[in-house]
Amino acid sequence: MKLGLILAVISPTLSGILIRGEKGTAKSTAVRALAEILPEQELVTGCPFRLAPSERGSLCETCPREGCRKAFEYHRGHVPVVELPVGATEDRVAGTMDLERALREGIRAFEPGLLAAAHRGILYVDEVNLLDDHVVDLLLDSAAMGVNTVEREGVSLAHPARFSLVGTMNPEEGELRPQLLDRFGLCVTVEGSKDPHERVEIMERRAAFEASPEAFAAKWGEAARDIAQRIREAIRLFPTVETERRLLFDIAHTSLELGVDGHRGDLMMLRAAKALAAWHGRDQVTAGDVQEAASFVLPHRMRRQPLQDIAREVKLPALTGVGR
Repeated sequence: MKLGLILAVISPTLSGILIRGEKGTAKSTAVRALAEILPEQELVTGCPFRLAPSERGSLCETCPREGCRKAFEYHRGHVPVVELPVGATEDRVAGTMDLERALREGIRAFEPGLLAAAHRGILYVDEVNLLDDHVVDLLLDSAAMGVNTVEREGVSLAHPARFSLVGTMNPEEGELRPQLLDRFGLCVTVEGSKDPHERVEIMERRAAFEASPEAFAAKWGEAARDIAQRIREAIRLFPTVETERRLLFDIAHTSLELGVDGHRGDLMMLRAAKALAAWHGRDQVTAGDVQEAASFVLPHRMRRQPLQDIAREVKLPALTGVGR
């Protein structure tokens, strides 16, 4: 679970991760803790759409904040983790138009929603399988196009909405719609430890945190900073990572052997393998990276019989090296 979250940060093109598991396995805790180790990015100061300096332009004419239209300033801020409540309304997610101001002043005044706040960041949905269908449709449209479009009474506005979607769910409460499930680049299944020693350590750590959150955070602060630095280095390395053509054939062979539909699985496996190589400080993908990437990318994409659960482990075919 932790490695999957890190890979989603290293490569936003993985489109996020779905974390499935029984209740009480720290799924939500892990995602919320991720915010402490995320890297920084450059932003237009005061921009409600979280635009990068290179993205400012047409949106500025409809921005509700007039101050930043006159003089652009930039600053560095951490990648955000924006939580989308299960009961959120469509206006809360997508944003809403100020029709009164539009009619009175002829200005397309827009109040940004959660999709704007999550641009270039992480959108987190706890109990993602319980989302209303109309919100799921919004997420699917934004994930596919990288743009959120709001239309009210003949007035429309579009803004960038590229984000990594992180969802947690308990399969006992129902499964996801296939269209949304396929949008998650990675998928992992977690369960409680069967080791009594690990269970005792979990209790001891939780008790230590409750006794003194500050002391607990200080104790693990150096380890968290080390992980954050390693993530920053992997992000810088990721664009330079190369993959030999023979490994591309191995990826294709694996998908075909496991009956994976479409080509998204192949692309996600390639991106995940490159992210793994960058995480380990390498600029070349190895066969081991491909095999490990398959265990993150393919379980929720394999064809299943009715009532069959998503596989916890992928039984990989032998990598044949067809392209050698």
